[in-house]
Amino acid sequence: MNKIKFLVFSICIFISGNVLSAEHVVKMLSNLKGQSMVFEPPVLTINPGDSVKWVATNPGHNTASIDGMLPQGANPWNGGINEELVVKFDKEGVYGYKCTPHYILGMAGFIVVGNANSNLGAVKKAANDAQSKFAMNKTRLSDYLEQVK
Repeated sequence: MNKIKFLVFSICIFISGNVLSAEHVVKMLSNLKGQSMVFEPPVLTINPGDSVKWVATNPGHNTASIDGMLPQGANPWNGGINEELVVKFDKEGVYGYKCTPHYILGMAGFIVVGNANSNLGAVKKAANDAQSKFAMNKTRLSDYLEQVK
């Protein structure tokens, strides 16, 4: 009888964990509201255990994590051009990501998982270094990071 109770309890925990996690959508866009080469939304705050699905709304884009803009121990990702990608986020912190072919144009964004404080300082420093090399949208990363609390 105790084994049955344990099994039922375990199933309930598994189901409730899956129900509480969410999948968020980020669109990869060439233009939006007068801005070029953007993700929508550019800054997304989620809970640990949630997933983000990048949707290839316009052709020619991908999503890839940015070296130096991930929480310690987080797994990097690199999606294909014109492909949707789903990434699950378990570690708290700020995750910087980019469109590889359009990064020089400032096409980047941030996922904030739970508490941003674990790596926000390091991400801000890496963002300042990166955007100094952008051909356009030279303050985009700093502007986006102002939204991170």
